[in-house]
Amino acid sequence: MQCFQLTVERQVAHLVLSRPDAMNTMHPQFWRELDEVLAQLHRDPGDARVLVLSSTGKHFSAGMALEAFGGAITMDDSTAEGRAAIFDLLTDMQSTFTRLETLRMPVIAAIQGGCVGGAVDLVTACCLRYATRDAFFCIQEINIGMVADVGTLQRLPKLLPMAVAKEMAYTGRRLPAARAAALGLVNEVFETPAEMMDAVMQCAGEIAAKPPVAIWGSKQALHYARDHSVDDALKQMGWLQGAIWSNAHVREAIMSGKEKRAATFPGLQALQSFREL
Repeated sequence: MQCFQLTVERQVAHLVLSRPDAMNTMHPQFWRELDEVLAQLHRDPGDARVLVLSSTGKHFSAGMALEAFGGAITMDDSTAEGRAAIFDLLTDMQSTFTRLETLRMPVIAAIQGGCVGGAVDLVTACCLRYATRDAFFCIQEINIGMVADVGTLQRLPKLLPMAVAKEMAYTGRRLPAARAAALGLVNEVFETPAEMMDAVMQCAGEIAAKPPVAIWGSKQALHYARDHSVDDALKQMGWLQGAIWSNAHVREAIMSGKEKRAATFPGLQALQSFREL
């Protein structure tokens, strides 16, 4: 069983959820595969400079596979020790989606149909979200008697007005794509998946054409500014710019524009780990 298909073309990595018959639900192998792919892209992006995350079938994802709770994943609420283990289990699951947020390249989500439960946790950790007109977002967890716990309640209020996030979390109502776009959760809405993917790949191509280290720096600065005061973020920006400034990149960007040619920039270096030395 394989949950994802990964390709890299024209400096765009494309990771596709590939279990439409199961509505791309998230079971233990889903988490293992996603964690491994993201860890590898982070360590060594190779030619990839942006990641597109899309899906197959009618729905983007129906979220967590409920059978996982009755089998592979044990949620023991009968003892203090069991409840403590729930904390550590969730921390581990949360870390996988956090990899999307901390990945050294931007991540674009292309969403069709239902984006339900854990899928909302997933896409809120991405940088950009595009959707088809039939797409909708649902914090399904409240409908099955639990609290969303893998990132939705922490990230969604940064992307939507708090009152809207609360309405979704308390009621389990669906947020249609058009309203999601009007509120800023979705960048743009399209009639068909094909139109959406064309636009997503165009955006990904534009990002890939920029200096990867400047894109990395922009992602770092934006996420830091989201979580800190303006004054703190400005100080961080000074240190960040001082660390990555490149006269050569600026010259290449200007000259390529004047000469009407594609610019050439080096990719990010592969990371090394002490465990691998």
